[in-house]
Amino acid sequence: MSYSLSDLDNVTRQITSMERPKKPKMLVVDDEPDNLDLLYRTFRRDFRVYKADSGVNALDVLQAEGEVAVIISDQRMPEMKGTEFLSKTVPKFPDTVRIILTGFTDVEDLVEAINSGQVYKYITKPWDPNELKEVVDRAADTYKILKERTEELQRAQEQAKLLEAIAKVAASQPSMEECLEPLAKCFGESFMADGCIFHAVAGESLATAGSYGKAGSIPLTLEADPLIQGVLSAGKTEVWVNDNRSEPPSETYKDAGVKVHLMLPLAFRDRVLAVLSLQWTDSPKPNEEEIKLIHLAAQQAVLALVATSNG
Repeated sequence: MSYSLSDLDNVTRQITSMERPKKPKMLVVDDEPDNLDLLYRTFRRDFRVYKADSGVNALDVLQAEGEVAVIISDQRMPEMKGTEFLSKTVPKFPDTVRIILTGFTDVEDLVEAINSGQVYKYITKPWDPNELKEVVDRAADTYKILKERTEELQRAQEQAKLLEAIAKVAASQPSMEECLEPLAKCFGESFMADGCIFHAVAGESLATAGSYGKAGSIPLTLEADPLIQGVLSAGKTEVWVNDNRSEPPSETYKDAGVKVHLMLPLAFRDRVLAVLSLQWTDSPKPNEEEIKLIHLAAQQAVLALVATSNG
């Protein structure tokens, strides 16, 4: 699909429209096979459920699969108690929400685990399925909120780092042309693009360019790109998303394996100074917050280009 879009919300919608919502991940741990299978059947519709029959094996699952939203673990298991296992998951996965199943009263261990933040809730055996589902639903909501807060902090840090990097490029390069390649590298690395091009514009024609490509990736050239005229003549953002239903703008898109191509005009006082091209092939597509940051950083890049062109 090809679009001429000046509205940020539309750009975001088109790039993220092909993403299918993923079920949150859950790990259930119990040394009793019947309990393990019951937990799996209870939650498999709403979660991607991983199983482990011991704390040791559960740590191996986490090593292989990465962070999960919720862990449900039995307390009384051979080799390692549930609270001991859960404590080992805290340093690497602080946002994961942990629930203990216990068939006996081990007050000291449970109180210590809850007070230290290692356990969100404990459920006594035999558990009530409806009660357990309610607890897990609240745990999943808690995880979502924690992740959102963590990601907000990370985005703020990334934004500050990126804007600082753009400012440093402007301060260290004597001319606009010499800014182009450092800016391409800065944007390409920051947004995990497989290719990035900063193309200076003279009149309504492309001039000098600076490019960045991941190892083994060669960015599409813009001179013959069918979408470039919309950027140059109308000053509009152009985005193409591979939806597996429509033909790409040119054969070069197929050859390069481009999945998303985003081109933004960098304009100052109604004059396009440069074009920013970001291309994704195998790397993950940008999410909504990253697209907002791209536009914010592009505005900062305009100021950097103006400063060097007047220097």
